[in-house]
Amino acid sequence: MATKAFKENKIEKMQKQFSDAQVAIVTEYKGLTVEEITKLRRNLQKEGCDYTVTKNTLAKRAIKGTNFEVLESCFKGPIALAFGFKDQVAPAKVLESFIKETKKCEIIAAAMDGNLLSADEAKALAKIPSKEELYAKMLGCVNSPASGIANSVNGVLTKLVRTLDAVKDKLPA
Repeated sequence: MATKAFKENKIEKMQKQFSDAQVAIVTEYKGLTVEEITKLRRNLQKEGCDYTVTKNTLAKRAIKGTNFEVLESCFKGPIALAFGFKDQVAPAKVLESFIKETKKCEIIAAAMDGNLLSADEAKALAKIPSKEELYAKMLGCVNSPASGIANSVNGVLTKLVRTLDAVKDKLPA
């Protein structure tokens, strides 16, 4: 039986997670072994995320006063929470990959920026490119015109040099 001090400590820890998180995803972990939960937790931690199995009553108390209060109605049955601290799409990507691999676990809902997302919307997060991918694409778009101009100028100069070389060859020494 958990003591009152243990429960208060757990609530404080979850309050910190909720205050630091950019996204929280509620999952049902029924059917997962301890080893599978540990593997999922390690995969999430590699991406700057966390995975917490909790009691619904403790989660409801921890969520008060945060942007994630919209999730309160989703706290039914055995749940676990995946938190994304650095990237909003990273936990969804890891969870989707894990679900495809194990055919266990289920995303119930998610919350981001004070908005409740359905299970389908949370799964759609996994399809969004990560920040690094978006930065790379944006840099490519910014860099593309400059590269095009440089290649055009280089092409013109190359043709000029070849033309001058051909003219030099035709002239008498």
